[in-house]
Amino acid sequence: MGSRPHSLPMPVTAAGREGLEALLRAPRRSVVALDFDGTLAEIVPDPDQARAHPGALPALSELAPKVGSVAVITGRPAGVAVRYGGFAGAPGLEHLVVLGHYGAERWDAITGNVHAPAEHPGVAAVRAELPGFLDSIGAWQGTWIEEKGRALAVHTRRTEDPSAAFAALREPLADLAQRHGLVVEPGRAVLELRPPGTDKGVALTEYLAEVDAEAVLFAGDDLGDLAAYAAVEKRRADGLPGLLVCSGSAEVPELSARADLTLSGPAEVAAFLATLARAIPA
Repeated sequence: MGSRPHSLPMPVTAAGREGLEALLRAPRRSVVALDFDGTLAEIVPDPDQARAHPGALPALSELAPKVGSVAVITGRPAGVAVRYGGFAGAPGLEHLVVLGHYGAERWDAITGNVHAPAEHPGVAAVRAELPGFLDSIGAWQGTWIEEKGRALAVHTRRTEDPSAAFAALREPLADLAQRHGLVVEPGRAVLELRPPGTDKGVALTEYLAEVDAEAVLFAGDDLGDLAAYAAVEKRRADGLPGLLVCSGSAEVPELSARADLTLSGPAEVAAFLATLARAIPA
């Protein structure tokens, strides 16, 4: 694609370079889709304290009016991501879409409303059973449960050995989830028990079809983003150009190995989005 306008970093793959070129060539027909935690917001010990990086909102506000659509796809409840991101009422984000709970919930800035299905009965059952279950299997000290409304997450980041605690919990929690008709979504030192039937790949694929996108950029940081990566790879095989961005690489090498462009974390993601916005003519 020749020179890098406004010092945009160059993707390391031909498919990624084609995706970036397509986005710059036809921004009004392109979708920029982004994970929240670890991509727009730093990973913090207490998820309730996570907030979008200070540079993220200004970058999105500058970029969104120049592209076809910006969507945030997150495992969080949609309303929580909106609050923690500061998205409601932000200039330039009048048409932002937030797909929460891996696409089960949807918030549209144009209405300010969240649309969501009824709670899966398995979530209520696991909510009641999970504390005693963790005690019964001898979960590591420091393991804790996050209430996510339509899902429950078990975190190991506060344990003495987060990776070992995560590995010890993975199979027992998968068995518990299966008993109640749920699935386990692994993340960075977290295992989320949630209803089946949707993931970030499904959510992204459906959204791309809805807006009839001609190019897509997806940025994520976690194992839960692998489904969105697979969706972009499938659409690329079908002829839709796409760029895969990884936010950080140390904790999730499975993601960085498939990325076209790796950035160091939310600060660099925000800077990249701002640079991308300036590379697109007004």
